[in-house]
Amino acid sequence: MDPGRPSVAETLDRARDRGFVGRRAELDAVTASLDGTSAVRVHLVHGPGGIGKSTLLDACARAAARRGLTAVYVDAREIEPTAAALLVAVGERAARTGVAEPDLLLLDGFELVAHLDAWFRGELVPSRPGGSVTVLAGRTMPASEWRHDAGWRELTQVHELGILDEEESRALLDRYGVAPEDGGDLARVGRGHPLALAMLAEASADAPSDAPAIARLADAPAVVAALCARIVDDIPDEAHRTGLATCAHATRMTQDLLSRIVGARAAEVWAWLESRSYVRRGEIGLFLHDVVREAFEAEFAQRSPDAYAALHVAIRNYFLERLFDPADPRPDRAAAEILLTHRAGPLADQTAALRDAGQLSIARADAADVAGIVDLIRHAEGDRVADLARRYAEEQPHGIYRVRSDTGVEAFATQFYLPTDGPLDTDDPGARAVLAAVAEHGPLRPGERINVNRFAGASGRYMGDPAVLLVNGVACILEWAREPAAWTFIFTVEDERYGRYFEYLGLRRMIEVSMGHGRHVGYGWDRRRFPAPLLFELMARRELTGEIGPPPADLVRPAPLSRDEFTRAVRAALSDLAYPDRLAGSPLTASALTDPTQPIPGEALQATLRQAIVALDRAPGGDEHRRVLERTYLHGTASQEAAAEILGLPFSTYRRHLARAHDRLVESLWAVEVGQVTMAAGEREVGTG
Repeated sequence: MDPGRPSVAETLDRARDRGFVGRRAELDAVTASLDGTSAVRVHLVHGPGGIGKSTLLDACARAAARRGLTAVYVDAREIEPTAAALLVAVGERAARTGVAEPDLLLLDGFELVAHLDAWFRGELVPSRPGGSVTVLAGRTMPASEWRHDAGWRELTQVHELGILDEEESRALLDRYGVAPEDGGDLARVGRGHPLALAMLAEASADAPSDAPAIARLADAPAVVAALCARIVDDIPDEAHRTGLATCAHATRMTQDLLSRIVGARAAEVWAWLESRSYVRRGEIGLFLHDVVREAFEAEFAQRSPDAYAALHVAIRNYFLERLFDPADPRPDRAAAEILLTHRAGPLADQTAALRDAGQLSIARADAADVAGIVDLIRHAEGDRVADLARRYAEEQPHGIYRVRSDTGVEAFATQFYLPTDGPLDTDDPGARAVLAAVAEHGPLRPGERINVNRFAGASGRYMGDPAVLLVNGVACILEWAREPAAWTFIFTVEDERYGRYFEYLGLRRMIEVSMGHGRHVGYGWDRRRFPAPLLFELMARRELTGEIGPPPADLVRPAPLSRDEFTRAVRAALSDLAYPDRLAGSPLTASALTDPTQPIPGEALQATLRQAIVALDRAPGGDEHRRVLERTYLHGTASQEAAAEILGLPFSTYRRHLARAHDRLVESLWAVEVGQVTMAAGEREVGTG
């Protein structure tokens, strides 16, 4: 052999050194132990499959060789998981290097022999030479005894391998031969996961020249399948698979959500998930590493699209129930989860970025926040718009939502109601335009109001910041679910960015006014014809498809009833009160008196009317009116004369009571119809605004 030329082994080592990216801190820590500049004798490396544990161990072995030290590598997958088998494997490999004990012992797949952890601490590692170094690498978190034992704590260092940063990701792709102009997109898709990046580089190189670029993991099904096989290869049964799918689909999975999905086995599945190296526990619940979540979601959707859609609906319905529950202490979290269930649509990339970032706390602004919010508006849109925002905030302070940090408000959204019955109705060009549009396309009835999402922005890129989508979306969902209104309008000063998203929600472009530094474009929706529950149903259809356009005809109700039409409809419905099949034809089934998602509208209307009759008891003199209506319409009385006789009333007195009872019932139901009163959970509750 030519002494001047490197051997094949040396050439391989150099190539592997060039291909080693990131993990510099971990490698330096091990080499410091090898050099004797660190007292650490045991390095515990952990992280999910494909994150680079084996690559790091290989680099450690090369570092030892350069120092003239011997290294032994053992893969636990290649031996029986017993102490005896491990000792034999180490001894055989050490003998090949000509030593009894290697300077560096590298064990991969430690999770497979984790049941021997006490033996490692009590026998194997203590018996190693004083200057030797041991590296144990596995998928699971090392046992706490390594850190809690006073002796081992000084001799042990734990390394959790995370994802590569963008610079490291691009460097890795470059070393796999990816052109620089393609590296940025693949780095984004790979999300810093070394195995994913390597496989994406290979898939990109093998793709035909005219093939579309890989924009997301789902575009590379072979990569998805291989990743899932490497990372998520230890699922015990279907309940655990469903729990993992739930954790992947929800932004944060709580035990309550898991219980809803997997039932009595929730505690068992939760404990298993917590032990996985690709699962993290946050303040709210469990979540997956980004690339693991995306890969598992893509594989699930490709393997079983019907089951994937069913899980999506089940998770969504759980959070909708929480959203509509007035006792829920954190409705903003439920609203955020609903917003982040969107997997398709014009702002899918922003929604994905928000899922990656986790949930921020969204709350109503207090007086201390308002000045900062107004300043943000002034900086982005000018004095006139900022002054209008300040005036709205003074008149309707309850309608401002914000995300804040220690430095102040990070993002905000405002929810105001028109008409204000004050100067703002004319001073604000946006308000003037809203009132004019409503007058033309669906005039308000007495007592009705308009919900307007008027201003929104963030401290960074104003409406270009993804946090705006989060706070604006949560504010809208909370208002739509909990605050009655005849119309909703959403304004934006970045129509090119948000316009198609509002059309995806089923809204239509109705307003454009110039003010401040640009155009304020408004998208509107008549909530009497398309109530909020039907909007949520539309979103359930579109979240996985991305369909855009007006709501389909089957979700749109007829034009709202006038007061006279409503009164006649109530009287007619009372005559059919005992017959829900007849009530199904009442125009009231398309009013605010019925939940539009109820499958049997006649029964829903019947329940509402009975509830309203019982509720008359709460008003002065209401007991007599309730008795008259119940006897006349609920108990099958042959005639009004017979009803009067049973009630012990002269017929003329009975007729007077019945007429007044009709009026009071219509009045209470009309308050529900125009949004002044809500009926929920068997109670009549005055709405807030």
